[in-house]
Amino acid sequence: MGMNVANCPRCGKIFVKGFAEVCPNCLKDLEQQYEKCLKYLRDHRGTNITDLSEATGVSVKQITKFIREGRISIMNAPNMGYPCEVCGTLIRENTLCEPCRMKLVKDVRNNTEDERRKTEQEVKDAHVAFKIQERLRDRH
Repeated sequence: MGMNVANCPRCGKIFVKGFAEVCPNCLKDLEQQYEKCLKYLRDHRGTNITDLSEATGVSVKQITKFIREGRISIMNAPNMGYPCEVCGTLIRENTLCEPCRMKLVKDVRNNTEDERRKTEQEVKDAHVAFKIQERLRDRH
């Protein structure tokens, strides 16, 4: 069995991939960032994600990742939210805000309806073409 070697997505260094998706140095750095966030949140319960990022030097993107992974709980942090993946509006659950989610659902529904109409039209067109070929054949 060979070693699973990969490039770290954060720093680009080659490392032996085990349980973590990043190299040991980046994993250590992420853990330090996580600890900084936790410590700041303990002392400043009413903070928001922007203030947390500025105070700790941890990016909003990384803090969002900690929240989504369940490492940072926002249950007891009333002002804490993270950006919707589409529009950036601060949300407290899922990955999309309600308006973006509704637009996505509508777009999927419209796309499905468009595909259904296209298929129906192709069937009609094929039927008409068949009828024309049949008439031409009958003339001969």
